[in-house]
Amino acid sequence: MTTVIHTPTTEFEKMDRCADLDHRPRVLLGKMGLDGHDRGVKVIARTLRDSGAHVIYSGLWQTPESLAIGARDEDADLIACSMMSNSHLVLGPNLVEAMQRVGRSDIPIHMGGILPQEDIPTLLEAGISKCLTTGVGLLEIVEGVKQATRPRLETLPTSEPVAQLARDISLVHEGKPVRSGARRRRPRRVIGVTGSPGAGKSTLVAQLAAEFSRRSGGDASTGRIAVVAFDPMSPITGGALLGDRLRVDFNRLGESVFYRSLAIGGEDYHALDEIIELIGGCEDDRGAYDTLFVETVGAGQNEVRIRDHVDRTAVVLTPGMGDAIQMDKAGILEIADLFVCNKADHPGEHDLVRDLRDIAGRRPILETVATRCQGVTELLDALMGS
Repeated sequence: MTTVIHTPTTEFEKMDRCADLDHRPRVLLGKMGLDGHDRGVKVIARTLRDSGAHVIYSGLWQTPESLAIGARDEDADLIACSMMSNSHLVLGPNLVEAMQRVGRSDIPIHMGGILPQEDIPTLLEAGISKCLTTGVGLLEIVEGVKQATRPRLETLPTSEPVAQLARDISLVHEGKPVRSGARRRRPRRVIGVTGSPGAGKSTLVAQLAAEFSRRSGGDASTGRIAVVAFDPMSPITGGALLGDRLRVDFNRLGESVFYRSLAIGGEDYHALDEIIELIGGCEDDRGAYDTLFVETVGAGQNEVRIRDHVDRTAVVLTPGMGDAIQMDKAGILEIADLFVCNKADHPGEHDLVRDLRDIAGRRPILETVATRCQGVTELLDALMGS
């Protein structure tokens, strides 16, 4: 009998390949068109993260407009879009035009996927910076990102206020000086959303932002909404996978929400107060940002520093997290101004609410199913103080 030995696929080596750059590359990954497969993009996202880059993953079915808004708000060094739906000759040039409309035509665009060789000159002529066909190695992709990353200027070559806000946030988050003319003002409401990993914070914040936008209906007098979402940074490579935008339907919301993802180690909110004031100070013909949500990384029992930076703190919990004694330990439950029992359709929700009632005192307890937008209206009312 012959024994067949299967050699496993070589694991991609985790190492910081971006340490020699001015800053960690911020790469916006997205798939335009109707292609519903994202396995390849996820491999690239992990590769870049494991090489020290900060990867903003925007998900499937993106439009040129949604990718352009994302690249601007995230102050991306590079857009990496994947195409498999045979619409590259339309969507590629449309993305170039959308980048011009949002004031960031300087951000290079790399397009990958199934791209016929005869179409590549047309894409390059339209403004696509680089075309990557099938068979390109992972290290070559990393090197392309590094080459596209340039030192950041304090002032962008654009008059678009939101684009400049995004750059100001990048600089202050990295401890670098911000232009002297940057206006600062604290928004009327700054709301922290925290809780354990997997509690559904990102989906809940996305639904809250969508409900806020629906209510305002584009009325500048009601103020606009912004979100700052923190994700953990790798202690090994310094890379990060910033996936919170994935929960937001920017194809529908467009410019009504400013959404910024940032990577931190632990609870390092060193720049958050200044970021909050920069967001509040930004204003254009669509109005100012009067409401800001700050979503923390998945928090443990003793991760409580967010309370020092926000006006109100919502702690998101889910069924099955433990009994009343476990939950009543000193830490995260003490900082809550409001409790959110998310995934209320899961078994154990009644037990969770009962245990919280023993702890909450007069603090509100609201039940939600974020994936179905259930309870979101009531939660927004409570957070807005109405």
